[in-house]
Amino acid sequence: MNRRNFFAGAAMLPGAAAAQTQPAAGKKKYRAGVIGLGWTGLLYDLAERAGDKFSVDDINRPTPELDMKRRRYHHDHPGEEGLPQSYSVALADRPDVELVAGAERDPKRLAVFGERFGLKALYTDALEMMRKEQLDIVAVCTNTKGRSFLTVKAAEMGAKGIVAEKPMCHTLAEADAMVKACADRKIPLSAGAITTTHPSFGRAKQLVRDGVIGELVSIETKGVGAQHQNWAYFVDGAIAWVAGTGDKPRRESGSDEFPGQGLAVTREGLVIHFRHGAPSVRLSGTKGEITFDHYHWTLQVELDTPAGRQRVETPWPDPQFVPPYHAVYTIDDVIACMDGRMDEPKNSGRRVAMAMEVEIAMKESSRRGGAKVELPLAGRSLGLNYDWFR
Repeated sequence: MNRRNFFAGAAMLPGAAAAQTQPAAGKKKYRAGVIGLGWTGLLYDLAERAGDKFSVDDINRPTPELDMKRRRYHHDHPGEEGLPQSYSVALADRPDVELVAGAERDPKRLAVFGERFGLKALYTDALEMMRKEQLDIVAVCTNTKGRSFLTVKAAEMGAKGIVAEKPMCHTLAEADAMVKACADRKIPLSAGAITTTHPSFGRAKQLVRDGVIGELVSIETKGVGAQHQNWAYFVDGAIAWVAGTGDKPRRESGSDEFPGQGLAVTREGLVIHFRHGAPSVRLSGTKGEITFDHYHWTLQVELDTPAGRQRVETPWPDPQFVPPYHAVYTIDDVIACMDGRMDEPKNSGRRVAMAMEVEIAMKESSRRGGAKVELPLAGRSLGLNYDWFR
């Protein structure tokens, strides 16, 4: 899979982006800008990942040795050219997008961005950039601390599509503000370049909708993982209540994300099981099962066989999951929504906010000895902390 054909098989899938719309020769449809030029904003495509720890408030954080002409990407495949991982390169690579500006507190990284893309619209103030540049697409790649504020401001200042890197935010109040600001203006918001943005997830949901595995009766996954979850994409109803056990105090890394097990139940009665040892997602129906193990999809359906009616593994219809799945697909989802080819990004802000509330409720349930906790939660100041680099 190279960069010329990575959307093959994605067209016309509900929940999956169709092939890119080609603009007229020499004309770009959308103006784009990037806020935050760290690893997801820019550096992944210019350097190998550095593991140095730093404070998110430190603008003098380390910058590794950079290869300005690098055309290998972070996830290389033998004999293939990897897809871009950073939002800057993924936006610049699209024929329908003109990358016009960047904003970053660190002048060194800002200068690198300008040199890499030949741009002079470089800002240390993201609000100034959005006021002056009239951006259609804004990529918010800052640390988590400022992501809600900047997403809301991008919506208020005229963005038509927003991609925000994960984690989406710290608190439920911040998530509420992001989702409402975008929903009120009908702005598609995709909240993280995760596996769910891959077009194969759209195929899986299409199979469920078409009744290939019968009625969906349960979803199983290895953990809530609100900031990198696969299960929420397949939940169409609101969560009614959760029960969880196995929470732990905040770890040395900085994270207090829920590491335990439990279940969530929607108002329609669908049960989502969070179980250690489970695959990334398993969709169980009355007539079959779909499983994603983080590397590929499998499909089992009930068929008449010489030994009677049995569940039999059948070939997975294209597209199959092929890594990498980074900024390319989350951007494509947002543009598909902007073009009217898709109703909601697969990893939409609304879905991530729902998963985040489930995770926080699981922590509360565990604190109360596994008691049932009903949603929505009243305390919107409740939230999560993440690892040091978030």
